Amino acid sequence: MEIDILGWIGYIASGVIAVSMMMNSIVKFRWINLIGAGTFAIYGLLINALPVFVLNGFIVSVDIYFLFRIYTKSHLFDTLEIRGDNKYLLKFINYHQDEIQKFFPDFVYKPKMNTVSFFVLRNMAVTGLFLAHRENENTLNVGLDYVIPEYRDHKNGKYVYHRLKERFIKEGYKKVVSKSSASKHIKYLKKIGFEEKSDNLFVKEL
Repeated sequence: MEIDILGWIGYIASGVIAVSMMMNSIVKFRWINLIGAGTFAIYGLLINALPVFVLNGFIVSVDIYFLFRIYTKSHLFDTLEIRGDNKYLLKFINYHQDEIQKFFPDFVYKPKMNTVSFFVLRNMAVTGLFLAHRENENTLNVGLDYVIPEYRDHKNGKYVYHRLKERFIKEGYKKVVSKSSASKHIKYLKKIGFEEKSDNLFVKEL
């Protein structure tokens, strides 16, 4: 019976590590890989396999090191205003089209509609795209708030909706609205302070 339990621990550890390899997000990869490697290290210790324990113990240390850097590193955020016919913008949308449709299934790029258009930069790397338009005198309607997979840790959203809040207020906006039927996007909206007012309509007061 003891051998069966140890065997299952090994299988579970292998499965967790396999799952980590499928993560697009660096943060998710590190956390899941840490759990898998930690389980494997325990497994190696229990079966007296020192090489397995040492190797996976080292992987645990590496994951902890990089997670520490991720959570303590200061990120310089900025925006890059873009015109509707910007060639890089068009290539960006085309390249990420499949991913965009997962979160914004009804999204169709309409350059003349977007009165607020900018890339979100993190340490000068393009990490997201924000497109919105003025729905009425005081409402900003978000058509696209897309973050590339490697940077989906909600920091982009917090920057846009919290640190840029004063900018939006100065431009006359009192609230931001976003429509969504995608579960992952809805979770994201609620995480950064949007409230569901009706079916698929989310509002954030500024």
